[in-house]
Amino acid sequence: MKFIPLAILLFFFTAHSANAQSSSSDNAWTQEELNNANTAKDVPYLSNEEKEIVFYMNIARTDGTRFFNTYFQDFVNSYNVDMQKYSNYDELKVNRKDKYYRGLEQDLRNINRLPLFSPDETLTFVAQQHAKDLSRHNIAGHNSSDGRTVKDRISKYYPRRAMAENLAFGFSTGLANVCMLLLDKGVPDLGHRKTILGTGYNLSRVGVNIMTHPGYRYCAVIDFISGPAPAAR
Repeated sequence: MKFIPLAILLFFFTAHSANAQSSSSDNAWTQEELNNANTAKDVPYLSNEEKEIVFYMNIARTDGTRFFNTYFQDFVNSYNVDMQKYSNYDELKVNRKDKYYRGLEQDLRNINRLPLFSPDETLTFVAQQHAKDLSRHNIAGHNSSDGRTVKDRISKYYPRRAMAENLAFGFSTGLANVCMLLLDKGVPDLGHRKTILGTGYNLSRVGVNIMTHPGYRYCAVIDFISGPAPAAR
């Protein structure tokens, strides 16, 4: 079975990631939790911000409520301040009263100790090639410029796996990309959020690439595959 969300997240500005955490003991992260979530720490083929995409997705899966109360709030505060310089601030800001924000808060309440994502070098190559294609041809979409689909690109290396792809445009940092994909503002089916927080398709390996983009400044491609199929008995 193939799982391929087709929604694309489009944002056009860069917010700086924030590393502060709430001082409340209820929201504190242990060093063990942070270390466990940092599954991409030692891989040589990801940049620091690409490693942070894996890290923050894993932190959200470790404890959704604490992620919402710490890293997500840090991002929203920083992002909203950054957006104040634009005349359409009310449109760009993260509104803490809108349905996407409130819906994310509710969905994250149900997330606790989910299996963590691990980086995959081959899948990262696939993500990198698609990001290069998007940048080279100044396009934004899941299909390649030559018409290949997500299934075409990933199945070449990983046949008979469940798969998904998240795309985000406009952000260079790992935290910003993950937070905006989780918020999924303007995406009715919440496909990005469901992919990051879901368990139904056993998605466990990820390939990540952040690339400059002529139209949107940056694009991030995150490809997912399920674990190997169980051996036949």
